[in-house]
Amino acid sequence: MRRATVLCGLIAVGALSVGLTAFQPPAQQGPKVVEVEKVKDNLFMLKGGGGNTAVFVTANGVTVVDAKNPGWGQPILDKIKELTPKPVTMLINTHTHGDHVSGNVDFPATVDIVVQENTKTNMEKMPIFKEHNGKGMPKKTFKDTMTLGSGKDRVDLYYFGRGHTNGDAFIVFPELRLMHAGDIFSGKNLPLLDMNNGGSGGEIGTTLTKAHAGIKNVDSIITGHSTVMKWDDLAEYAQFNKDFLADVQAGMKAGKSADEIAAGWKPAAKYKDYTIADARLKTNVQAIVTEIKK
Repeated sequence: MRRATVLCGLIAVGALSVGLTAFQPPAQQGPKVVEVEKVKDNLFMLKGGGGNTAVFVTANGVTVVDAKNPGWGQPILDKIKELTPKPVTMLINTHTHGDHVSGNVDFPATVDIVVQENTKTNMEKMPIFKEHNGKGMPKKTFKDTMTLGSGKDRVDLYYFGRGHTNGDAFIVFPELRLMHAGDIFSGKNLPLLDMNNGGSGGEIGTTLTKAHAGIKNVDSIITGHSTVMKWDDLAEYAQFNKDFLADVQAGMKAGKSADEIAAGWKPAAKYKDYTIADARLKTNVQAIVTEIKK
């Protein structure tokens, strides 16, 4: 996890410096190995090749959440065939980044693709969908909430505001008391704040708090890049981001530069198990300082 977090920190620096419209990860060399973790009897987490993918097996088909890096869509589909003979009928993307949406282009045209409306706008800027003549782009969008399916097959989608991007969707499987949070909760670390796609260090803590308060009856969370975590971990992560914002604001009030704030910042003892990459720390402090000054 630490290696992945450091890499994401370096990516964030590059994104800010060259003004990328969406994170486009480098192509991975070698075999594309999809690892399966059974979370519930009919829900699996697929790891490797980008963000964590959820596979929800329903009565009449399969709902997939996130499709990983370029070239990983077909390995996802191949792995699903090992889990169930049912066809994939729906694909939901949590947000716009290439390590979560690029595999979309490999999914059949019969699959309904659903995203938050801001994410669709962000995806329209991504080269991969232009190169594939729009294949893999969403067919359905929602603004604040949406319910798909019913009964044991129900999936609820929520949007609570800016954070990692301006289109982060929380995907809830009510019958399973489980949620996929995408990269607005990628793990216990400093978040990647994608300002080019509407992200906000000033609002992410509040958005996470709204999600924790507004979503009911969930016990477990599939994170964007880490392990399955508990519901209380989301509340803690929301407070972590609020505390980080408060520390940056205090440093600014004391007349410190972004570099000085980053150099002097240490997480509170209660966050001792969080991974703090130096590159991400510097990037996030600068991003918040710039955001506050606007």
